[in-house]
Amino acid sequence: MIKKTVLQNGIRVLTEQMPSCLSASIGVWVTNGSRDEIPEAGGIAHFIEHLLFKGTARRTAHDIAREIDSIGGMLNAFTSREFVCYYAKVLHNHVDTAIDLLADIFIHSTFDAADVEKERSVILQEISMLEDAPDDHVHDLFTQTIWHGHALGNSIVGTEETVNSFSRDYIRQYWYDAYRAGNVIIAAAGRVDHDQLVGLIQKAFADVPTGVIERKDNLLPTIIKRVEIKEKDLEQVHICLGLPALSHSHKQRYEALLLNTVLGGSMSSRLFQEVREKRGLVYSVYSYLSAHSDVGTLAVYAGTGRENAALVIELVLRELQKIAHEPLTAKELFAAKEQLKGNILLSLESSDNRMSKLAKNEIYHGSYQSLDEIEQGLSAVSIESVTALGTELVRDDRLNLVVLGPLVPEVPNVETLKLP
Repeated sequence: MIKKTVLQNGIRVLTEQMPSCLSASIGVWVTNGSRDEIPEAGGIAHFIEHLLFKGTARRTAHDIAREIDSIGGMLNAFTSREFVCYYAKVLHNHVDTAIDLLADIFIHSTFDAADVEKERSVILQEISMLEDAPDDHVHDLFTQTIWHGHALGNSIVGTEETVNSFSRDYIRQYWYDAYRAGNVIIAAAGRVDHDQLVGLIQKAFADVPTGVIERKDNLLPTIIKRVEIKEKDLEQVHICLGLPALSHSHKQRYEALLLNTVLGGSMSSRLFQEVREKRGLVYSVYSYLSAHSDVGTLAVYAGTGRENAALVIELVLRELQKIAHEPLTAKELFAAKEQLKGNILLSLESSDNRMSKLAKNEIYHGSYQSLDEIEQGLSAVSIESVTALGTELVRDDRLNLVVLGPLVPEVPNVETLKLP
């Protein structure tokens, strides 16, 4: 059901057939994200993502929106640290229209000067909106803190200074240089025919320039302990505390997934039960993994009142210490495995999630990771291997803490931030 073809110009086409599905999801992925930008170009990949919907030689922005709406489909995009994705989801009998639309915006966008200025204003509003959403903004601050001085710490949306500096010619040249066929993966899942899709893509994407743009910064970031306090007049204190973790394809990635699940990945997790259910100190507390091609992070978020912030940080540190040095129970490990298996299977009921899985497997593994392989990987994890990973990851000298909100004098500094 999984097929792959490499086109003559270097574009990789991957498909997964889902015969019982009425939809087809197609994504055009470019392996060039915010970590590939030089500091003065911060946010340009995201800027280009916006501009590709603003009109082509054949279609205005209104034409693009009207055409996808007229077939009951959706067309969207997103930018991450390591890639940009443009995707469409349509009924299976409209795959040709989706391919034509995606190719048109990807190759033939005009970058009209007036549209550049309008989107500049839109993105500046997006930056302000992010800063006005502290429960989102604190994660961005945490990323900048833990990867300080490294391209991974770049803000995806850029800064007011960088966004204001981009000229139309600079944006267009960056797009031309970055959008090379060797950096492009086109993934499709749903009721699709691989050979038919390859024929459509071969014709529609023939004009994508050949070549591969290599990552500029392949050096791993230097990790030291950091504490960043950003005072802001808010009702709550927003806390993000974490450590460097594993890459997307690391051999211990299944241990990392299970460790995170037990720590704070659900309502039955240790953090949720201890900090919210038992003590009532927060509305929201959770942990999460953020994995990249070469490194990753394990982070904990909590939002609480000023009077409880120091205690919440203490409790998070205590739970990190426990998961690093006290073995899980057999019951916890079994439940976490079942939870992850269920989450994975449920997520793959939709064609868009399967399309994303195809592309990310190609980006991070170079091949498709089947459900059997994932299940075997999870099943092979033992209590001892999770504990060993926890001990390796959770160390005083790698802790990073960001606190956003009203000033809390009791919050630890670099010298006092320590595991119990």
